[in-house]
Amino acid sequence: MMRLAEDVGLTDAINRNLSLLKQWLPYRESDHVLNFAINALCEGTCLEDIELRRNDEGFLDALGAETIPDPTTAGDFCRRFEAHSVRSLLKAINEARLNVWQRQDSDFFDEAVIDADGTLVLTSGECKGGMDISYKGTWGYHPLIVSLANTGEVLSIVNRSGNRPSEDGAAAELDDAIALCQRGGFRRVRLRGDTAFSQTRYLDGWDTADVRFQFGYDALPNLKEIARELPPTAWTRLQRPPRYEVQTRTRRKPRNVKRRVIRERAFRHLELKSEDVAEFDYQPVACDRSYRMIVVRKNISQEQGENVLFPDIRYFFYITNDRDASAAEIVFGCNDRCDQENLIAQLGGGVRALRAPVNTLNSNWAYMVMTSLAWTLKAWSGLLLPVSGRWRERHHAERRRILRMEFRTFVNTFMKVPCQLVEQARRVKLRVLQWNPHLPVFFRLCDVLRC
Repeated sequence: MMRLAEDVGLTDAINRNLSLLKQWLPYRESDHVLNFAINALCEGTCLEDIELRRNDEGFLDALGAETIPDPTTAGDFCRRFEAHSVRSLLKAINEARLNVWQRQDSDFFDEAVIDADGTLVLTSGECKGGMDISYKGTWGYHPLIVSLANTGEVLSIVNRSGNRPSEDGAAAELDDAIALCQRGGFRRVRLRGDTAFSQTRYLDGWDTADVRFQFGYDALPNLKEIARELPPTAWTRLQRPPRYEVQTRTRRKPRNVKRRVIRERAFRHLELKSEDVAEFDYQPVACDRSYRMIVVRKNISQEQGENVLFPDIRYFFYITNDRDASAAEIVFGCNDRCDQENLIAQLGGGVRALRAPVNTLNSNWAYMVMTSLAWTLKAWSGLLLPVSGRWRERHHAERRRILRMEFRTFVNTFMKVPCQLVEQARRVKLRVLQWNPHLPVFFRLCDVLRC
């Protein structure tokens, strides 16, 4: 991973853009930043786990380092950050990201799908600057995460106070992500987000810039009234694709124990019976032009015990400027945005980047960005795998497997490989002592970085 960071120009970009130290004795800014990422890649869950790496002789020999910053020095480095310093760090990471993208095939640049969402970072501390109470009644921060759905890369993390709404500052971050993707060579850009991100005063600007968007939209009373007045011919049944393809034969479903308990105890149960989709043109108040409004009508049955109470009709709305895709494709595309929830879960539970171990909003923001770099390095390791020759399909499958792999699985598969470390002739050799099915992919990546 250190060699990968050097190969894509990440270390040079960090030292060039980030200036927090008066003298490099003995560490540079890139050493401090990558210390957080490598700690996460070695199963570190907090700042104190850096001490384990620092006293591991095999770890230091493998890195070719005499020592690394200790936890107190790492915490002090976080506290040196101001808002503009974190922005400089994000700029350095994006410079290296562009170098990774330049090595991709032409098909990679067909369309960039950018997702945005907020998440709560809870803390039990009482003296952390910038913390506030959220809409859930919990204390902490509310960072905004902008990601590239194609590869799962984190394009930006912006830490905010816990009482800020999800869409606060999102338009500016999306504009920066659009500029980054266009600079990287993507021919089209698509934005996705839930109802909080359908900021109507920015839709005309994105439409003028030929940026497609798909946002959830609040079920306002006037929209529900329009949906109710649509003729029956405007509605079509929404057929969702199966969750997976049966490889052998369909198995009989097991007995639904939960459903039986609900009936026996006469709990109220909601069951989806059918879904219909329709569309109409709609012009928000803050817009100068109309857009497609896709509406999904869900027919929900309310049951209590053995009795069916009454049907419940609910409407869900999506606004888009995509005139080419069908209404069903727009709905499925918006539903696919929920995959970003898995990314946020990996950042929180796997990488442990969504934490607040330091004392101010900016220092915790810097910690989130530096630690989440471990997830970005994982994605880059998959993107740098060569795809060529008669094994092209197999190589594509291996690349997708790494991009979709959970962080803990990646650490156990590619990082925790038993090796014998041998020093001879001023060289360090690592002899792999155990085989696993992913080692051929590992060696292919090593060959790329060695060249």
